[in-house]
Amino acid sequence: MAKYILTFSKTGTICYTSHLDMMKMFKRVFKRAGIKQSYSQGFNPHPKMTFAQPLSLGYWGLGELLEFETEEDYGADNIKNILAPLMPEGIVITDCKEAEPSKKTLAAKTEAAEYIIAVPLHEKIDMTSSDIYDKYMGQEKILTYKKQKKKKELAEVDIKPMIRDLSFVVEEETLFVTAYLDSGSTSNLSPELVITTLIECLGLDTERSEVQVMRRKMVFAE
Repeated sequence: MAKYILTFSKTGTICYTSHLDMMKMFKRVFKRAGIKQSYSQGFNPHPKMTFAQPLSLGYWGLGELLEFETEEDYGADNIKNILAPLMPEGIVITDCKEAEPSKKTLAAKTEAAEYIIAVPLHEKIDMTSSDIYDKYMGQEKILTYKKQKKKKELAEVDIKPMIRDLSFVVEEETLFVTAYLDSGSTSNLSPELVITTLIECLGLDTERSEVQVMRRKMVFAE
């Protein structure tokens, strides 16, 4: 039995493939490649395969991670070479390595993620990148409504403490935001809440459907 971590990018129209369908796709690809996955025990066995963090529908990802176990030791490089040509358009395998021995999964270790957010500007804003930062992050609190994990109800929360770092660049008709946010089971901030509160704070007439989001990387606890 062996455990591996697969790194891949997800770009283009396949970004509209759901998390569940991505799981099904990888399961089919492993089967087609002849790689025997390890399965859980019980009445409903399933492959021991998890993403570090699910990628929201419509988001691009450059450093997505899939952790999985196999019945045999195939070798990381061999797995990468076998799987790479079998991937659908938009999924590119960039690395595969053996997972270090640990009782915690990547999902349990995830503590932050970095996103690039592109916000179209329909009219010129008379503010520098520094001005935008001061106006948004200068707020005492950044209040919005967030669904609570246990009660599944909306509650007003201050998302400012969950923003680890934020920077802005205005290029022609687009505002690019690099957002370093809490991510994981302990504290999690969706870029959606940053987008909503930023558009409101700056008074932009940009629709959410126009905004593009890419997750560049994830950060894990030691």
